[in-house]
Amino acid sequence: MRGWSELAERVGGTTRTSEKTALLARYLAQLTSDELRPAAVFLCGRPFPESDQRAIGLGWAAISAAVTQVAGTTAGALGEAYDRSSDLGRAVADVLAYRPEEPDPSHSPGIVEVAQAYAAIEAASGAAAKGAVFGALLQRCDCLTAKYVVKILTGELRIGLREGLLEAAIAEAFERSAAKVQLAGMLTGDVGETAVLAKEGRLDEARLRLLHPIKFMLASPAEDAAEIISRLGPMVWVEDKYDGIRAQLHRRGGEARLYSRDLHDISDQFPEIVEAAGNLPWDGILDGEILAFVDGHVLPFLTLQARLGRKEPTAQVQAEVPVVYVAFDLLAVGPRSDDGSATAVEVLLQIPLVERRRRLEALDLTTAGEGGRFALSHLMTADSVEALDRVFGEARARRNEGLMVKDPQSGYSPGRRGLGWLKMKRALATLDCVVVGAEAGHGKRHGVLSDYTFAVRDETSGRFVTIGKAYTGLTDAEIATMTRWFEAHTVRQLGRFRLVEPTVVVEVAFDVIQRSTRHQSGFALRFPRIVRLRLDKTADEVDTLQTVERLHGELQTGAEYLVTAEARKTGR
Repeated sequence: MRGWSELAERVGGTTRTSEKTALLARYLAQLTSDELRPAAVFLCGRPFPESDQRAIGLGWAAISAAVTQVAGTTAGALGEAYDRSSDLGRAVADVLAYRPEEPDPSHSPGIVEVAQAYAAIEAASGAAAKGAVFGALLQRCDCLTAKYVVKILTGELRIGLREGLLEAAIAEAFERSAAKVQLAGMLTGDVGETAVLAKEGRLDEARLRLLHPIKFMLASPAEDAAEIISRLGPMVWVEDKYDGIRAQLHRRGGEARLYSRDLHDISDQFPEIVEAAGNLPWDGILDGEILAFVDGHVLPFLTLQARLGRKEPTAQVQAEVPVVYVAFDLLAVGPRSDDGSATAVEVLLQIPLVERRRRLEALDLTTAGEGGRFALSHLMTADSVEALDRVFGEARARRNEGLMVKDPQSGYSPGRRGLGWLKMKRALATLDCVVVGAEAGHGKRHGVLSDYTFAVRDETSGRFVTIGKAYTGLTDAEIATMTRWFEAHTVRQLGRFRLVEPTVVVEVAFDVIQRSTRHQSGFALRFPRIVRLRLDKTADEVDTLQTVERLHGELQTGAEYLVTAEARKTGR
């Protein structure tokens, strides 16, 4: 594992893609198949393959206790180190450096041993048992190895390595076709298995397996209709962008399963959809969205939230928040296997969307599924900027987030964000808020204050009341400047978080206002992002809690309120 850790250091230390690829290829080529499988998975920054449902389940307290015991330091040492770096792997390495004697790097655990330790931690019952396994692993690790053992365990590798680049390195290492490596990765959903198939010359054996989720195709964001038409036109397909939960539906024999965007099994949360899918007369995979749905109308995402994370909901909950599965793509299909055996389904990932949609419609979901649990996405076409803007307004009137705009000739590329699919969203509104707290960021922003807690003014009490937190929207230069300002105007420091003088005004965009007990205002902004610093404004000019209450009320009645803070104040 020491050699893997040294590789990660070198890969993270260069910005040149060609150099990263060469480093990876040289390293992977000299591994055995047993080593190659976990090594490739670890390079994706996770302990298990993405399609693997297991989770380590090791919390901060157990990690801190194990590190403290191994290093022989005080209980607060890890927290102090983390406050300095905002990087748990680096913090663990810093604390372990206090050991009287560091283990010999040449005797560090091997890659396969680390993979076995991760599996043992996951299988252990209770924090103490998990911590004991983790501590035993750390005991054998030198500081550099420990740093990356923790980074993988927590999913925070951050060495500037995309999975596409790793696939390119696998192809180079074993002199295989990059396209075949990529296809195998799409079908298996496991980069470790893909690497082994490449090494052994068996890429053609890669198969899509039902009841094993594959990664979802992603869409690139775009707001401007003219830009979208220029990219995808002259004729584009347009679907409503639903405000629900994206889900992959797998069906084989009498069994059906639902998988979330992060590939977790969520079947127990929506048993009525799974039950209805069990009666469908085919085997295959659908891509779609789960929505709260009553009498032909989509309900707000806030309503659907009552179902999220709730396993085996009661009949009453199912009645209060009924759901529907809206399908918009067909990824694989074949004849139904009533005996539950693994049938040979036809994989449709590489055929054009127009043909996938035709095959999807031929399934006749709306009549085949029982209880009205299935629907097809609302599909239209647009051939001009004006038409696309009009359709966008109509989608908003139906209480949807916006539009999905697609090239009808596009294939389905799991895990990739290309230009074949574009998501057209616009912030419903913006608010002028004052920053009341600042916190150190993570990754490349670990040394600056980049996470801002912001507030609006309560006219009744005259106090600032918090309404959200954002960490996107500003440039690196702006963040650096504001970091110096916030450090000089800190009122109180609480670990990594600083209460700051309520002076800096930011314009914040958001998608939805929802009730929340988390913030002092009683509201929270969904998907907040900073539009710009408003250094021309004072804290006295920020929006009020009363304005927030009004906007929330308008949203609840379905009113459109695409309006900026500036426009509200000027009457424009």
